[in-house]
Order: sequence, then structure tokens, then C-alpha cells
Amino acid sequence: MGELYHQKFICIDCETTGLDSENDAVIEVGVVLFTFDEILQEFESLIDPEIEIPASSIEIHHITQEMVKGKPKISEVIPAVLNLIKDYVIIGHGVKFDIDLIANAAKRAQIPCNIQKNISIDTLRLARLYGDSPSNSLATLGLHFNVESDGAHRAMSDVKVNIEVFKHLARRY
Repeated sequence: MGELYHQKFICIDCETTGLDSENDAVIEVGVVLFTFDEILQEFESLIDPEIEIPASSIEIHHITQEMVKGKPKISEVIPAVLNLIKDYVIIGHGVKFDIDLIANAAKRAQIPCNIQKNISIDTLRLARLYGDSPSNSLATLGLHFNVESDGAHRAMSDVKVNIEVFKHLARRY
């Protein structure tokens, strides 16, 4: 386990216009480089999706059209995100979705991207195996492990909860 404590990880979360990683757009991204001991670097940005945000999505993350107006486009944000991610192990809750979103956005913007080759650890799968929680939603796992949260379903707050949930699950594993 000692080796694990010195390892650097990336935790990522995207808020989107929907649940289709091929066609839906990222409207907010949160990325944190961390070790078990500290947060090393953070990046977060609201993103103009250049399409209408459906009401059903706004109900979940409370990010409105007005909030993303004038924000950078995904093509402007992707380089910073990929620069932080490099080839680190990527942690996330249902992380394949976030990885696919970033990869598809990079492809559309014609930005070289190898994020799908990174090793990834899905805390949703870990929780199903080792969590002992009544529900495996990130919010419920956060409560289960007494992780402080501001309660917002926003990219950076989800990332911070996800990091702590990952640490609890990894210790058990």
C-alpha cells in the first residue's frame, strides 16, 4: 500500500448537455492531480457548449445557458485538460463516460488525444465491489464515508468528493 500513497492520480468529472458521449457537449469540467496526501494541481472551467442545454440537464447540475454564455469553447479548454492528465491513472465515477466525452471533443476539435489509453479506475465499480453502501451514487458514497460536500452536483465539487471516496475504497481494497 505504501507505493499507492506516493502515486499521482487524476480525478475528472464533466457536466454535460446529456448522457450521449458521442453527441452531447461538455458544459463544465473539473480535473485534479492528486496523491493520497495532497492536491497537486486543479483545473476547472465552465464551457460554452454552442448548443442549447436541455432543461432535464439543468435540473441535475443547475448550469444554465446564461452561466456558459461567453465562456471558452471546448476546443479552447481541451489542451489544458490533456496537459494536466498526461498519462496519469484516471479516477472517476463512471469514468469511461468522462474519458469518452473528452476524447470525442478532442477528435472533433482535431486535437491529438490518447486519454483512452490511460489506465482508469472507476469508483462506481469499486463501490459495487467494496463499498458496503446502500447506494453507489457518488453523493450516497460521500455520505457513507463521511466526506464533506457542498452538495452541489458540479464538476469540481464532485471531483473533490470522488477523490475522498476513492481513498476510502482503495484502503479497503
